[in-house]
Amino acid sequence: MELLFFYATCLIVAVSTVHLLGLFADRRRNLPPGPLPLPLVGNLLSLGAQPHRSLARLAARHGPVMTLRLGTVTTVVASTADAARDVLQRHDAAFSGRFLFDGTHAFAHYAHSMVWLPATSPRWRALRKVCSGELFAPHRLDVNGSLRQEKVQELVSHVARLASKGAPVRVGRLAFTTALNLLSSTIFSTDLADLDDSRVAPGEFKAVLAELNYTVGLPNVSDFFPEVAWLDPQGLRRRIEGLFRQLHAMINDQIERRIRERAVAGDSSTHTQKNFLDVLLDYRNVDDGRGFERQTILSLLSDLFSAGTDTSSATVEWAMAELLLNPSSMARARDELHQVMGSKPVIEESDIGQFKYLQAIVKETFRLHPLAPFLLPHLADTTLQVRGYTVPKGARLLVNVWAIGHDANVWPEPEKFMPERFLEKEVDFRGRDFELIPFGSGRRMCPGAPLAVRMVQLMLASMLHRFHWRLPTDVEKNGLDMTERLGLNLSMATPLQAIATPV
Repeated sequence: MELLFFYATCLIVAVSTVHLLGLFADRRRNLPPGPLPLPLVGNLLSLGAQPHRSLARLAARHGPVMTLRLGTVTTVVASTADAARDVLQRHDAAFSGRFLFDGTHAFAHYAHSMVWLPATSPRWRALRKVCSGELFAPHRLDVNGSLRQEKVQELVSHVARLASKGAPVRVGRLAFTTALNLLSSTIFSTDLADLDDSRVAPGEFKAVLAELNYTVGLPNVSDFFPEVAWLDPQGLRRRIEGLFRQLHAMINDQIERRIRERAVAGDSSTHTQKNFLDVLLDYRNVDDGRGFERQTILSLLSDLFSAGTDTSSATVEWAMAELLLNPSSMARARDELHQVMGSKPVIEESDIGQFKYLQAIVKETFRLHPLAPFLLPHLADTTLQVRGYTVPKGARLLVNVWAIGHDANVWPEPEKFMPERFLEKEVDFRGRDFELIPFGSGRRMCPGAPLAVRMVQLMLASMLHRFHWRLPTDVEKNGLDMTERLGLNLSMATPLQAIATPV
């Protein structure tokens, strides 16, 4: 017993000594200020269930650029618009690396993914160029406008069927399915999901994708203690690998189907209608004439489906929730729609530019409920001085977009839903105005932002134009649960259900 006590005492002394030496070394390295870390866990216990809120409170005490020790990972957090500009614009090149989550090692995803590849990689540049030019460019988006129109009308028809039965509408799920079918039609020329939730089987594309998005967003010990990542202590990497395997198999089926169709057609240029998968299959690098590897195509399409579904559906769900809680804002939006549309039953994308208040609603939703409250983590590729402090090479960099959107020095009454604030001043959310950067900024900005915004605006406008909305009686009585759940995106902990009545 005495020997056990002796060894325990030695261990405590050793850990404490290492911890104190680490604190002394941090002071000498001139890191940005931050809360005092505990031995071993560092500042992990300060995160809580809503780290975007916890870190915003810490930033109010320690400053707009602060350091935390999250496990064994040195993490620098920017929490104001000016601090975000330092990270994403002034030092864009030095901070454009990616901190790799452990889950990205499944199937070497990090080595093929546009999201996780370094910005200096030729493969990253090729993927970015193809997506920006062939999928998200304005002229490509215009060409696919009729497709978005078709998918949104399918959503409206489904809501009408639910309304005729008096059944509640699961807003987020329907928006998720609509976004998924839009992407699958654009990429594969086919739908991959049914708007009727009752028909979804566990192994279907939609179910696997939703499960992957959920699992990837779970906190992982390996991301805070990379030294033990090889153990996969929570088994998350194995779960992610299994889900990737299922998703890749379904995507691969679509690829093989398209290859067979092209072989029958003989010449892809005379094929029925070229989709994005055709673009990827036809791609040849100008330097060596080589195309994309199959694993690169699988990783890219997995990223597109994962990011393109969750972001749009979460934004539509938050916007509808806020409008249901703010009837005057919903009434003003409907009045605007009526004034612009008159008796015209179907909203087209060309009409959206006239809906100034609707656009303000979307911006206010981005501000209050940013899709990714920390964006994706950056990595310092070199040691650099920022605001007189040292950001060491290898440090993880987070931009607290949620804190920026709730900064009372920038936004009066930041907790209130007030779309009117965006009618009074012009604020761009495409990476130029750092007060509102839901999609990031700089070379790592989300390239899919133009498509996501078009989808959100069209879905929201169509649902408001065709239906009156109210909360179910029990929710109206007990109050709408606006609790946040932070996973892959910031979503509603309790999915929104609402009752629609045709206009």
